[in-house]
Amino acid sequence: MPDDDLPRSPRALFARGSWAETSRISAILRKETVGGALLLLATVVALVWANSPWSASYTALGDLRVGTDALGLHLDLSLRTWAADGLLAIFFFIVGLELKREFVAGDLRDPARAALPIAAAVGGMIVPAAIFVALTAHVGDGAVRGWAIPTATDIAFAVAVLAVISTHLPSALRTFLLTLAVVDDLLAITVIAVFYTDHIDVVALAAAVVPLSLFALCVQRRIRSWWLLLPLAFLAWVAVHQSGIHATVAGVLLGFTVPVLRSAAAGGPDAGPGLAEHFEHRTRPLSAGVAVPVFAFFAAGVSVGGFAGLTTALGDPIALGIVCALVVGKPVGVFATTRLLAAATRASLDAALRWIDVFGIALLAGIGFTVSLLIGDLAYGMDSGRDDHVKIGVLTGSVAAAVLASVVLSLRNRHYRAVCAEESQDDDHDGIPDVYESHRD
Repeated sequence: MPDDDLPRSPRALFARGSWAETSRISAILRKETVGGALLLLATVVALVWANSPWSASYTALGDLRVGTDALGLHLDLSLRTWAADGLLAIFFFIVGLELKREFVAGDLRDPARAALPIAAAVGGMIVPAAIFVALTAHVGDGAVRGWAIPTATDIAFAVAVLAVISTHLPSALRTFLLTLAVVDDLLAITVIAVFYTDHIDVVALAAAVVPLSLFALCVQRRIRSWWLLLPLAFLAWVAVHQSGIHATVAGVLLGFTVPVLRSAAAGGPDAGPGLAEHFEHRTRPLSAGVAVPVFAFFAAGVSVGGFAGLTTALGDPIALGIVCALVVGKPVGVFATTRLLAAATRASLDAALRWIDVFGIALLAGIGFTVSLLIGDLAYGMDSGRDDHVKIGVLTGSVAAAVLASVVLSLRNRHYRAVCAEESQDDDHDGIPDVYESHRD
């Protein structure tokens, strides 16, 4: 019988990827777990300090101005602004690297595999945004301007939750969570550039092209000299900052310029790790260990005012909209989009998984923090009357999503622990679990 006449099995969603990609994802998640712990520590310290008798000193530290206005560069910024505009550019540089690598050299270079996390990320943006708008439209006075606050997933916190519950989730789900978060971040930075830019200085934006182009030329020629690349990156950041577009966009643009080179083992032309992988290896510890925790320290400090103050804050439509969008909208958007995609493409869930696993990951996607707080600042202003309510909404919604996800995924943990014990066998001692060799064959 000709091959074309053979019955085709339906495509499986969340099918097991390659061992190389699984190993890479596992290494990234281990690093993000440490970053998540530091992020949690910074948040707790900020909350305790902001609600202590010394809260004024916390506010004064965040308002401390550092820098210069020489040459009209407007770089006399507060420490809070440096953290949000400067340090987060490092975080978004990692986002740019990771996104490009996923779709150029990762398992998700296959359009069929890439469609799922992209569609889920879009659904996970539309539904929470709609819920937020529905709950705040009657408020007026620009309340709906914060519609994008609950649309991004904080991968560091999400992975920290996975580490705490010691889940043995299949690697395909972990890859899905990581890629979903990366695409979320890309969508978020696009939203920031398009919807939260009040004015654009065309001259400054054009000037940014020069250092960006020089940076791209250097990395394309495999130049790794930090003494050359860092000044070019800083000049690109300054120009984007001057243009009126949020400066973190520069980080993503710089990440996109770095070439992704396959290793010789993967069939590529160059031996050793690619340049994107090299930069990611060098920069991720700085992002996860310094940039994001410092931003969280300055952004998360909010005076709750006890139980009464918390109740009052959560009664505000903006805070309530954020909580509902994170806890309900984000999981519904991710899960429903996945089910609709499965129905539309007649794809079936991988035999090793259950839909409750996907729902647990969708709940985990409701943990929004870093980008949510950033968008909250952009939507209403750092010192606006709504700033504290945004922070309380983000923190409450993220904690609630984390608790619900922990309950669901913990119920599945025992089953997958037994499965992982079987699949981790390496009878031929070649460093690759036998299940991946069978899958490859």
